[in-house]
This record gives sequence, C-alpha cells and structure tokens, in this order.
Amino acid sequence: MNGPTVASGRASRPRRLARAAAAAVAGLAVVGAVAGCGFNGVYGMPLPGGADLGNHPYQVHVQFKDVLDLVPQAGVKVNDVPVGKVQSINLIKDGWTADVVVAVNGDVHLPANSVAMLRQSSLLGEKYVELAAPTGVKPQGMLINGSTIPLERTNRNPEVEEVLGALSLLLNGGGIGQLQDITRELNNATSGNESQIRGLLANLNNLVTGLDARRGDITRALDGLNRLSGTLNAQRAQIGTALDTVPAGIKVLADQRRQLVTMLQSLDKLSGVATDTINKSRDDMVADLKALAPTLNQLAAAGQSLPNALQLLLTYPFPDSAVDAMKGDYANLFAKLDLNFSDVVDNLSRSRQPAISLPNSGPPLPLPSGGGGAPSGNSSGGSGGLLGNLLGNGGH
Repeated sequence: MNGPTVASGRASRPRRLARAAAAAVAGLAVVGAVAGCGFNGVYGMPLPGGADLGNHPYQVHVQFKDVLDLVPQAGVKVNDVPVGKVQSINLIKDGWTADVVVAVNGDVHLPANSVAMLRQSSLLGEKYVELAAPTGVKPQGMLINGSTIPLERTNRNPEVEEVLGALSLLLNGGGIGQLQDITRELNNATSGNESQIRGLLANLNNLVTGLDARRGDITRALDGLNRLSGTLNAQRAQIGTALDTVPAGIKVLADQRRQLVTMLQSLDKLSGVATDTINKSRDDMVADLKALAPTLNQLAAAGQSLPNALQLLLTYPFPDSAVDAMKGDYANLFAKLDLNFSDVVDNLSRSRQPAISLPNSGPPLPLPSGGGGAPSGNSSGGSGGLLGNLLGNGGH
C-alpha cells in the first residue's frame, strides 16, 4: 500500500512542477503584454455601465478649489445625463487648485462660459462632475478640446459630514441651548408690563399710520433733498473754494476777537444809554411830533400849489407862460428898487392888498403907517401890487 502511494507521489511531483512553470511563463507573458499597452493601475481599467464617449470625444479642464473624494473614472453629466468621465486629477502650479480633466462625448455641445459643479449622486453615493450652461448670463462660444472652466465658474455642494458638523456645532455650542434662557428672560421682562407694552404697540401703530399718511410729504422732502444734493454737486468747485477761503476769514476774526468783543460791549452800553434817553425824552418828543402835525397837514393841503410856487420862484417875476410872449432867445429887464426901509413900510401901509395873509388865521397882520399918505391908485392885486408897493408906486 505504501509503495504505490509513494511511487504515485513521486511520479506526480514532476508534473506539478511543469504546470507551475507553464503558469509562470503565461503570467509573465500577460504582464509583458499589459505593460506594453501602458497599464496605469486599476483606474485605467474600463468600468461597465459608463458613459458613451463616441468616436470623437474632447477634453475639458475644470478647476476646483476642493474635489473632496472625486476619483478618476467618475461620471460627467449634463442635466443628469451621463456624457463623459473624469480622466485625471492633478494640481496646477499654485499647489492649491485641482485641475480635473474630463472627457466629453463629441456630440454634446456646451457654451464656452459653461459652469461646473461637483455633486453627489445620493446621500452616500459617488461624486460626479455636472456641466451646465450659465444662468443669468448670455451663452457665448462653445467648449472645444482643451478648453478650461476657471475657478470662478466652479463650485461644489456641501458634504454630509460638513452639514452634520455644522448641525452639531449649532446644537452643542450655538444658540439653541440658550433659547430657554432667552425665553425665560423675555418672560421676566414682559411680566407685569403688559399695559406698557400694549401702549407701546399702539403708539408704534399711530406712528406708522402717521408716516403712511404723510408719504407724499416725505417723498417731496426726499425729492427736494435730491435736488439740493444735485445743486451742491454741480457747485462743488465754488463750495471747495469757499471752504478753502473760510479758514483765512476765521483766522482774521480770531485775531480781531478782542476788538469785536470790545465793540459789542460798547454797543451794549450805547443801546442802554439810547434806551434811557428815549425813555426820558419820550414826552418831549411826542409833544414835538404833535406840534409838527399842523405844519405837515398844511403842507399836504397845499398840494400842487407848493411845486408851482417853487417853479415861479426860479423865474420871478416872469412865469413860464411869459416865455411864449417873448420873441427871441433872451429878454431885458430894467428895474429900480427903492430899498429904503421907511419907504417900503410906507408903501406897504398904503397898499389895498393885505401885507401877510395866512389861511384860516384871521385878519391880516397890521403894519405901522408911514406918513398917512393916501392909498396908491396904481396898486394891483397879487405879485404886481406887492411889487408896486415895494418899488414905491411902481417900478422904473
């Protein structure tokens, strides 16, 4: 029994060695073949169910600040439709930005200003790159082979871990734990002050109602302020010049402050003296004004006679009407005046005209007679009679 078994074992050992050698040779052949094809590891192996890249795919460089756990061979989608895959993930020269190279089906046309988002297929699913046309901006151009979507047009969704971490921070160290304290303090502050709070709300309601009723006035005030601002803006040069010159004027006032103070103090004393003087002379001043009233009334009653008399005074004894009776451009007057006081008085006493007659003043003032001569028969009324009296019964 032992003999055949041993013999059998000895006989099978060479065959096992031969099969092992053949397998090693086959393995080396496979490794050599794969190495000749550029094998890059497991990421270089095609996966079933991937996107159809077609016959002419094009490559696009997408820059991300953070790619999370995105890996090569991840999907590329447009409107949730697979259109490509991630080929490689590298760092650009700054060492902080990821350059994701994606291959896209050549039949998919996207604008050159497209955006890229790093999304997740499900809560615990794989990451993928989503390409989309820009929103709110007019599409421009077209993505071609070698195009780049820069960092300002890429973004990513928050991770589940980040959301849970933020929620944990809010629940543990945030304001949620203080809501009870806040509620308790609010209750303590409002307890017993219900009427005051109700009045405050009523007053607030009245204030808002008043503001609403004056919306037109408020709008006009704002419009006026806007116009004023525009006017000031248009006069900025003048305002700047004024502001530049104001300091010099203020300096002058500051230098003359003592003189200004002295002047104001003197003016205060003068006003006190003037007030005292007016108070003491008030009765006399009122009496003077009352005494002046008849004179002013008579001047007002004279009316047009006063200007006419002043007009005649300048051309006495010829009125303006005498100019038309004269031929030529000049006239001669020869007069002999007797200025002897006794003769003047005697002539006035013999005149039939009153020497001085004032309206509403009673009879004419009497004049002393100068010899008791008879009245002159050549006397005439008005200025002619007076001239005749002054000249002694006529002029020569």
